[in-house]
Amino acid sequence: MVDNAYILDNGGYSIKVEHSRAKEPKIIPNCIMKAKSERRRLFVGDQVEECRDASGLFYLLPFQKGLLINWDYQKTVWDYVFSKECCPSNFSETPVIITEPYFNFASIQEATAEIFFEEYECQSFLRMNAGSLSEYHYRHENPNALCCLVIDSGYSFTHIAPYIKGKKQKNEIKRINVGGKILTNHLKEIISYRQLHVMEETYVMNQVKEDTCFVSVDYMADMATARKKYPGNDIVRDYILPDFTNLRRGYAQTLDQPPVTEQQKLRLNNERFAVPELLFTPSDIGINEMGIAEAVIDSVQACPEEARSHLYKNIILTGGCALFPGFKERLYKDVRASAPDEYEVHITLPPNPITYAWHGGKLISKDPEFYSFVVTKEEYEEEGSPILMERFDN
Repeated sequence: MVDNAYILDNGGYSIKVEHSRAKEPKIIPNCIMKAKSERRRLFVGDQVEECRDASGLFYLLPFQKGLLINWDYQKTVWDYVFSKECCPSNFSETPVIITEPYFNFASIQEATAEIFFEEYECQSFLRMNAGSLSEYHYRHENPNALCCLVIDSGYSFTHIAPYIKGKKQKNEIKRINVGGKILTNHLKEIISYRQLHVMEETYVMNQVKEDTCFVSVDYMADMATARKKYPGNDIVRDYILPDFTNLRRGYAQTLDQPPVTEQQKLRLNNERFAVPELLFTPSDIGINEMGIAEAVIDSVQACPEEARSHLYKNIILTGGCALFPGFKERLYKDVRASAPDEYEVHITLPPNPITYAWHGGKLISKDPEFYSFVVTKEEYEEEGSPILMERFDN
């Protein structure tokens, strides 16, 4: 059992980081941004809050397609995160827990360990999938749950990962190449085609998506409503865009509220639910893959028969896309319609699906066997990367 550990949930969109003594983690954007208004300065992580005009921000991302490929960018972000102005670390005394995506490449795993042991002089290190930390957290709260199905719908893609008695079933994990990034890009394309050129406004359009989009529980009925005129159409909204002088973040309002004349606005109608619909039907924009509900059925049916009823009963939603209103209800409806009748379906949406894995790391650091999971600097220097593969990948 550890008195204090440094937990770094290193996502493609944001880093959730804090010492295990903290109640909640800090959420830092995992990117470097350049602004048109301040050409000489780079904004790292949450420094973007200091940017006077965040329109037309240009992103430098360490992650591409869910994998860490730009080490210079990632190292710059980590240097900032570990500094005194963000979340200072003392790796010589504090063990580090860092997350990685499923099916990560061995070369990325080795480079990560090398940076932490050699450059940050870390003394002990634990690398885990974010989904495994979520499963540990869920099992801690539901000790009678023998199995658990983790749905992690993040920035780059969505994973459906079954766990049986705490062990991940590697061959049954499903990946859908749809996440928050594709949804934001699709929204930008629709708005640029229909109303206003916003292809360079990733930062603002991401906020529009977060503030207005929802998952439709009955797509055809909502489409019929969206065709009507207001007030028969209760879906349509005006989104008042920020000007970064008087208004820092935009907001949505119904059409009966007094019009805002001095600000630019977007009118959002069926985009509000047609964009998140891609999580359930990626084929709508030509991505030849199954949606989340189909992937859940596929993953569970590939598991041993005796585990299936437990998996359907213990589905946990994590990742930023789980925050869309209606996500849980729609998933329940679709899974219930396709799952065998004899199985009970139960889905849990935590209060904050974004920090759920980080809290799992906090719990695992208090596990009496914690030090049997980690690799120490001495072990790494003696045996090199094989010890990492042996301990973490099993």
